[in-house]
Amino acid sequence: MEFKTYQKKARLTAQYPNLGSNNIYPTLGLVGEAGEVAEKVKKVIRDKNGIFDEESKKGIKKELGDVLWYLSNLCTEFDFSLEEVALQNLEKLKRRVDEGSISGSGDDR
Repeated sequence: MEFKTYQKKARLTAQYPNLGSNNIYPTLGLVGEAGEVAEKVKKVIRDKNGIFDEESKKGIKKELGDVLWYLSNLCTEFDFSLEEVALQNLEKLKRRVDEGSISGSGDDR
């Protein structure tokens, strides 16, 4: 599936206050779902000695889908396409590799 198709279909399922002018709701959802991904990874480390079995991977995959949904709707709220966000990110990372600055910290390195 292409990003454009996913973004349109995800928007059809969006139901939250002030849809179309509310970037707060999908932002909070995004960080909440990212936290759920982190929780599942943490529990694998704690309970399964860091071994990601099929059940663990399945649970993480479901949460990553929720992350994608909120990311998609946040992009829509800002009138960004998922594709342009993904491409911009890849261009930034390629530039950092080319400049030898992939390691380190800071947005503008």
